Amino acid sequence: MIGRGPWPEGDYVSESGQPPTQDTRPPDQGQSGGGTGGQERDPGGGILMGRFFGVPIYVAPSWFLVAALITWVFGSQLDTVLPELGGARYLVSLFFAVAFYASVLVHELAHTVAALRFQLPVRRIQLQFFGGVSEIEKDSETPGREFVLAFVGPLLSLVLSGVFFGAMQLVARGTVPGVLLAGLMVSNLIVAIFNFLPGLPLDGGRMLRAVVWKASGNPMTGTVAAAWVGRALAVALLIGLPLLSYAGGDGGGTTSLTDALLAAVLAAIIWTGAGNALRMARLRERLPSLRARTLTRRAVPVASDTPLAEALRRANEAGARALVVVDGRGAPTALVRESAIVSIPEHRRPWVAVSGLAQDLTPGMRVSADLDGEELLDTLRATPCTEYLVVEPTGEIYGVLSTADVERAFLAAMARS
Repeated sequence: MIGRGPWPEGDYVSESGQPPTQDTRPPDQGQSGGGTGGQERDPGGGILMGRFFGVPIYVAPSWFLVAALITWVFGSQLDTVLPELGGARYLVSLFFAVAFYASVLVHELAHTVAALRFQLPVRRIQLQFFGGVSEIEKDSETPGREFVLAFVGPLLSLVLSGVFFGAMQLVARGTVPGVLLAGLMVSNLIVAIFNFLPGLPLDGGRMLRAVVWKASGNPMTGTVAAAWVGRALAVALLIGLPLLSYAGGDGGGTTSLTDALLAAVLAAIIWTGAGNALRMARLRERLPSLRARTLTRRAVPVASDTPLAEALRRANEAGARALVVVDGRGAPTALVRESAIVSIPEHRRPWVAVSGLAQDLTPGMRVSADLDGEELLDTLRATPCTEYLVVEPTGEIYGVLSTADVERAFLAAMARS
């Protein structure tokens, strides 16, 4: 399944509906996977297992829990199918768990390849408790691309199911290879069918969103329709799965209780994921209100040897809230950090030059006053800093943009969505 990056993150969910963690921190504190070590941990929780076309692949700690659960459940079933295995059946079951999640990884790689083909940056792939998620940083630009991006995942799961079915014909039934291939064939078929269900946050929901988007011309209309269908699916799962189990003749025993619990968990995940999709879509509608011009603080230029007390006096007279260090020609060279100003006691400010509190400007610290919405957030995220110099298209100083101000505006937009 497909997810989104941190600005915003969490529109869509994992293989069986688990939403990726949303990151509402300011751009200079955003999550990032790092390094290449096989045991390196991701700030979002997970172990780096490798990279695919530069995209890091993580395994969340919850995967080990579900792997143990699959090993135990499948091993118990093997005891009736292949009793001669004895305790070795759990080794076979562990192999099945790993092979199944390898299939899930193929599903996610399909999403990733499609995203990279459409020049959409992929932040990471993560294998989790209920499957996997490909976290894609941006939305598709057209409904056609949205449809393809969602369709390729379950399509690959369906293809894998067919491959395993074909391999079954080459081995004897009732053997370890035969049982493993049958299990992988069925599990991938279930993954494909489940993800084809037409409701967010599943892949089928994104396909439905694309269809409604194409028909209406409005992506928000597609999101609303697919999200409400997702909520209907959650209710249907909550009620329908226990009823099917009861109608199957279990009569309310342990299996029915397990099915009811599974239905409740899946329904909660799908309902929550659909709600997140709605909320994040509304947030994206409000993101254009985040404009560099309206968030920028007025700044006064000062020479590097200006005492802090004098610089602050000039700022107060001008009604400014930021200081920009300029050279003899008036060109900006550094920004005086707000946190550094606060750390200097008032009685020492006449004796401290602003140059000792300034951060030299780098190319990434200069942003255009015309930026807004996701373009503004992407620009800030590319170069994490606490303050940025905002300039006019002509190169003139417009002011200073503080990350703290952007974060407050972003959280306020989230609260309204």
